[in-house]
Amino acid sequence: MKKTLSLSEKLQQLLVILIPILITQVGLFMMNFFDTMMSGHYSSTDLAGVAIGSSLWVPIFTGLSGIMVAITPIIAQLFGASNSQRVSLSVIQGIYLAVVIAIIVILLGSFFLTPILNGMNLDTGVQIVAKNYLIALSYGMIPLFVFNVLRSFIDALGKTRVSMVITLISLPINVFFNYLFIFGKFGVPELGGVGAGYATSITYWLITFIAIGIIHKQRPFKSYQVFRQLYPVKITIWKEILKIGVPIGFAMFFETSIFSAVTLLMSDFNTITIASHQAAINFATLLYMIPLSISMALTIVVGFEIGASRNDDARTYSLLGIGIAVLMAFFSGLILLFFRSEIAGIYTDDPAVQELTAHFLIYALFFQLSDALQAPIQGALRGYKDVNITFIMALVSYWLIGLPLGYYLANFTNWGPYGYWVGLISGLAIGAICLSVRLVSVQNRRLLKPEKKTLI
Repeated sequence: MKKTLSLSEKLQQLLVILIPILITQVGLFMMNFFDTMMSGHYSSTDLAGVAIGSSLWVPIFTGLSGIMVAITPIIAQLFGASNSQRVSLSVIQGIYLAVVIAIIVILLGSFFLTPILNGMNLDTGVQIVAKNYLIALSYGMIPLFVFNVLRSFIDALGKTRVSMVITLISLPINVFFNYLFIFGKFGVPELGGVGAGYATSITYWLITFIAIGIIHKQRPFKSYQVFRQLYPVKITIWKEILKIGVPIGFAMFFETSIFSAVTLLMSDFNTITIASHQAAINFATLLYMIPLSISMALTIVVGFEIGASRNDDARTYSLLGIGIAVLMAFFSGLILLFFRSEIAGIYTDDPAVQELTAHFLIYALFFQLSDALQAPIQGALRGYKDVNITFIMALVSYWLIGLPLGYYLANFTNWGPYGYWVGLISGLAIGAICLSVRLVSVQNRRLLKPEKKTLI
């Protein structure tokens, strides 16, 4: 990254960072997409089982990996302030922390997974698939968390194309192993939806080893000598990461877990409703990769500018990112409006599931505008290291407003399962409004009281 002088230079630099992130995020999401889609073509029961398993796993992973996202603004500000001495130390401490967190999650899962599934109103077949899918995923949990730290380091230096290349290499591998394990090809046992979990775990190990090799041997990462010294555990740096990362993780958890909570509440409906809801949510999440990628890019560029005490430039980047997100939301809405039946056909051959999925996708259209505002704003605020208020806003708008409203509409009105979607839309809209107010406040405070270069 470099200092930019004009709006066109800023747009160019933002796009150079953004486009590889978008391709990377879509690639990573496509692993879950192919898990869901290929399981759906195996059977509706396997689709529902993978849906329940993903609904339990995704918010936990997203929230905890959000802690590791703290590495991005830390490194970006160190880079912007030309303070490279602590970069490798911060990355290694992040890896240590990631391994500890992953082990804790695995241990907790071994105790609580079965009771949680037993407490849900699931068909026996769906419950078996969900449990074994999550067990299979657990084998790749440690490398996945480590990869998130390594990717945050790579992206914070502005080298987002490297993450993109790693993901593009791994995606066909994941699809190939899905094909083997789900359908039992070339002598491999036929595992159905559970096989998708094993395929994804193998892929997580591969992308982690690839990232380690690139950081160890390729410039500019090689110059930081991340793996050439065995650092002792530094609790002070763990605290630094957690101070920023825990609020980020909570905010991401509250946002993603509300979707998972709705899927779990859908277990009161039949298997077709669960499968249709998951298919629609899955595609809506694919479209969400656009504002999410813009959010991640804004964290990098805003953090870089704040580290260099260029507050006006940080504000300009924020507005650019939000504008791009709104424009892309318009095109995403058109896709959902005119091609929802074709999209439903991607996930299943079951006519009943296709029809219901297409209905759900109409509601997903309204997610787009709120996501186009709230995701980029969150990314900009993380670049400012303003994270505490964000997670409180997420808790209130999603869990205290959106979910209760959805539950009421689904259970006490004629809306049925669609009521949950109306609740989600309302929560996202309120969150977007609150975050907009917060960003303006933070930017005005920065402009009135410019700070010296941030030296972490």
